[in-house]
Parts: sequence; C-alpha cells; structure tokens
Amino acid sequence: MKHIHSGKVRDLYEIDGDMLLVASDRVSVYDVSLPTPVPDKGALLTQLSAWWFDKLRSDVPNHVISSEDVPAEFSGRALRCKPLRMIQVECIARGYLAGLGLREYRATGAVSGVPLPAGLVEGSRLPEPIFTPTTKISDTGHDEFITFADVVNDIGHETAERLRDLTIELYGKGAEHAAKNGIIIADTKLEFGFDSGGVLTLGDEVLTSDSSRFWPADEWEPGRPQHAFDKQFVRDWSLTTGWDKTPPGPAMPDDIVQATRARYIEVYERITGNRWVSKESV
Repeated sequence: MKHIHSGKVRDLYEIDGDMLLVASDRVSVYDVSLPTPVPDKGALLTQLSAWWFDKLRSDVPNHVISSEDVPAEFSGRALRCKPLRMIQVECIARGYLAGLGLREYRATGAVSGVPLPAGLVEGSRLPEPIFTPTTKISDTGHDEFITFADVVNDIGHETAERLRDLTIELYGKGAEHAAKNGIIIADTKLEFGFDSGGVLTLGDEVLTSDSSRFWPADEWEPGRPQHAFDKQFVRDWSLTTGWDKTPPGPAMPDDIVQATRARYIEVYERITGNRWVSKESV
C-alpha cells in the first residue's frame, strides 16, 4: 500500500493497482483543517457515500469497487476505487440559495452566470435547480465560480453538457429521496473523471454532509440561516470565535464536537433508513 496524497479530510493510497480513499475524522472549514476531530465522521461520510453510490449506480457509473475489501485498520471509513483521470471542475447543483451562491447572487443577481429572479433571500427555493460550476484557484486553493461557457472552453461542449445534465439529474434524484424523509438538499458538489476506458464516471464522495447542505424540511424558513445537518454548523461556530479563516483553525469545544456528530448521524439515519452503530461501541 503506497500513500499518494493527504487532503484536508481524506487520504489517498494506491493498493494493488486500485485507489483507496480513506476518510478521516478531521473537519475542514474555509479550506482549513481544524485541530479537533469529530468521532465517527470519517465512517459516517464513507457509509453515506457508499449508500448513495449504490443507489445511483443505474444512473451513472461510479468509481467504487468495494467498501468491504479494504485494510482492517481503515474498516468502515474507506472505499476501494478504480483510478480516474479527474476533471478539474467541481460540479455544483443548487436548488436553494445559500452560502457562496447567496453571496454571488447578492453581488450580481446571478450565480455562475445563471441569472436569477430579483428579490430572493437566504434559503429561497430557486425556480429550478441550476448548475453552478467552480474551479480551484491554484495559488490559494479556494473555489472560484466559473460559467458553463468556461467549462465548454475547458473540456469541450459534449462533455460539458453531460456534466451539467448528470449533475442536475443526480441532485434531483437525491433531493427527491431525501424529501420523502423530511430532508431538504439545498445544494451539492459532485466530481467526475474518466476511467481507463474513457467512460465518464462519478468519483470522490456523493451527497454527504461535507459535500451538501442538508436542512430539516419542517424548519425551512427563507430569509434566515437554516438548521444545518452538515458542516455549515461548524462554519457558523468558527466565525463566533473571532478566527480570521487562516491556519491554524480554532479548536472545537466538546459540545460543538458532539452536536456536529449528532447532526451527521441524524441525517445519515434519515436518508438511509439505517441505524448508526459506532464501531467504537461494538
């Protein structure tokens, strides 16, 4: 097993020609990893991703080979995957206005070049889901909005259209399922690549509390911040500390750690219908 890369919350290994994607319990906000882990977070993200990958398998190929055939020390929080040549576009679908999308809308009346109606507020439901791609700025690591035309210029019209259509389709299917369980998926980020045969393939993670905004439907109220079952809760807390969003990040107190863990567990259980059992308690 060869270590390839350490990200803010995941580690990548090569194992027998496959890729091993290992999720840690680290939390990253504003592109900075915080020093305090959240117990079970890596396993929760991995198991929720694995559940969605399986559910969406008939809609698009994905990179997962197995969630079971992994080294024992990574059990429950790793996916064995086929290697992909990743497309350097983060494919974001938005059904509601929040986060960076809200900030961009307030500044320009549009998000990623997609014009939106006037008068929308934080948490507003959009007339229809929109595709708002971003790309990483190489010198800062931060996301930057790009337009669909930028994606076309980068990777060609046919692939760009396929990315846009798949992103909206998968978001719609995920949102429909979650809604039946009282969860709004406000937005989500997907990543795609090409496998060794040149097939466009869904990779990374899918519809997790780190890559999506999850809100309880019965508490949704436009015009204010929403109750978050995702890491927006940690983002909001971090800003109350006076932190300037540069490393090192603030240490989380135990009550914030436990509240974050509880929110990740609740959304996992409501979406999958499975009861969460921590390996530490087995």
